[in-house]
Amino acid sequence: MNELRNLKPTASDRIFNNLAKRLAKLGIGLAGSRLLAVRGRKSGEWRTTPVNPLTLRGERYLVAPRGHTQWVRNMRAAGGGELRLGRRVEAFTAIEVEDGAKPEILRLYLRKWAWEVGRFFDSVDADSSDEKLLEIAPGFPVFRISARG
Repeated sequence: MNELRNLKPTASDRIFNNLAKRLAKLGIGLAGSRLLAVRGRKSGEWRTTPVNPLTLRGERYLVAPRGHTQWVRNMRAAGGGELRLGRRVEAFTAIEVEDGAKPEILRLYLRKWAWEVGRFFDSVDADSSDEKLLEIAPGFPVFRISARG
């Protein structure tokens, strides 16, 4: 099943991610992307990766399209991180979303970002049934993020 999903980036993924990181550092977000910074759970050092924040009914979310990756494990341990774009840094706290609440979030995420991440969702797309989205939900961690005030 998808519960242990952790897809390693391909060579083209690494090139795209490096480009997205460089642009974010310059203050340019590709279609709204940001640079996620989370402290490593073992090293305590900042680790960064490009992410696609999503807003649904005034709440903000981060979806892990590659599954239970290192940034997901670090986020669980740290309970938050930073979204960066150029010099702008937004500190936030994060709460992991229960699988039962994911279908609507995953559907919107796929509507907005399928051009970039759709291949990680196998045969699931934004028009898939709630049942199908519930079935894959354990393989795609989702965090609700709130500005740290």
